Amino acid sequence: MTELLTKIFLKNHTDPALPKTREAYGTFSSIVGIITNFILAAVKFIAGLLSGSVAIMADAFNNLSDAGSSLITLISFKISSKPADRDHPFGHARMEYICSMVVSFLILLVGFELFTSSLTILFNPSSASPIELTPVTVVILVVSIVLKLWLGLFYKGVGKKINSGVLSATATDCFSDTVSTLAVLVCAVIIHFTSWYIIDAAVGIIVSALIIVAGAKILNETKNALLGEAPVEEVVESIRIIAAKYPEIIGIHDMIVHNYGPKNFIASFHAEVDGDGDIYLLHDTIDNVEKDIKETLGIACTVHLDPIDTRDEVCSELRSFLFSVMEKNKLNYSVHDFRVVTGATHTNMIFDIIVPFEEKTSPAVIIEKIQKAVIEQRANHYCVITVDRG
Repeated sequence: MTELLTKIFLKNHTDPALPKTREAYGTFSSIVGIITNFILAAVKFIAGLLSGSVAIMADAFNNLSDAGSSLITLISFKISSKPADRDHPFGHARMEYICSMVVSFLILLVGFELFTSSLTILFNPSSASPIELTPVTVVILVVSIVLKLWLGLFYKGVGKKINSGVLSATATDCFSDTVSTLAVLVCAVIIHFTSWYIIDAAVGIIVSALIIVAGAKILNETKNALLGEAPVEEVVESIRIIAAKYPEIIGIHDMIVHNYGPKNFIASFHAEVDGDGDIYLLHDTIDNVEKDIKETLGIACTVHLDPIDTRDEVCSELRSFLFSVMEKNKLNYSVHDFRVVTGATHTNMIFDIIVPFEEKTSPAVIIEKIQKAVIEQRANHYCVITVDRG
C-alpha cells in the first residue's frame, strides 16, 4: 500500500537521497498523517458519545494530538530541507532531530496522562463511568485500530526509505496508539459484561508504561543525535575502503565523522604517505580521494596529508621493536604518527596511541606501562606519547 501511494503521488521522486525527494516524501507522509488522524479523532469522538466511555473520548483527543504531531513533522521537513545560509553553514537538517524530540515529549505526555487516569480508577473504582457498548462503537474502534496500524507501517516504511528519525518516532507513536485503542476495546467489552472497572485501570497502567518506554527510547535516541554520537560502522568502513584503493596512501588514522542531519555527513582523517614522494602528486591523490568519497558516499571529506619516513632503517626497526614490546605486554593499542629523534645519550620514540572509550585505565598509567616495558629492554629509549580516545 505504501509503495502504491508513493508511486501515485511521488512518481517524479525516485531517489530518496536527494533533498527535494526527502522533502516530498516527508511532506506527503505528514499530510497523510494529518488527514488520517483527523478522521480517527472524529469517529472516536462519535464512538465516545455513543458509548459514554471516557477512555474512548480520551483516545479521540489523543488522535487529535497525533494530528498535531503530523503537523510538527510537516514543519520539520520544510525547515530541514532549507539550504545552508550564513547563519547555518551546514544546513538545517538537524531540525528533524529537534522535532523528533518534540514528538517524544507528546508521547510521554499521553503516557503519563493515561497512567494517572488509570491510577485514579484503580484506587477509586466508583469514579469510572458506566459504558454502553454498541455494535457501532465496536466497529468504529476496530476500524480505528486497523487504520492506525496501517498508518504506523506507512510511517515506518517511508522513514526507513528516506532515513528519517522524526518519521520513525511518529511510527512508534502510531503503534503505541494501536495498542492503546485495542486495550480500550477489550476493556470496554469486558467491563460491559462484568462491570469490573479495575481491569480498565490495570490494562491502562500496562499500556501507559509501554507508551512511556517508547517515548523515552525516542527521546534518548534523539538526544544522542543532537549531542553527537559515534558514526555508523558501515560509514567508517566505506571511507576506509575508498582510501585503500589508492596505493599512495599507506594508512589512515584520526578519522572524525560529523552528522549534521540525515544524509548530511562531514568527515576528516589523516592519510599516511611516503615522505619522500612528490608533494604535488601526493596532493593530487588526496584531492582525488576527497572527490571519490564525495561522489560515492555523499560525504564532504577533508584529508590531512601525513608524511612518514619509509626508508629510515632506524625508524623502521624501532617501530617493529615497539610493536613487539606492546604485543608481548598485552598493550593492545593502535599506534600511528610514529617518528624518531636520536641523540648522543638517548633516543625518543614519538607516537600516538588510540585508547578505546571503554578503557578504564587512565592515560598516565597506560603511558607509564608502555615506557616501563620499553626501558626494560632498551634503557636509553624513551617514549613521547599522545593518547587519543576513540
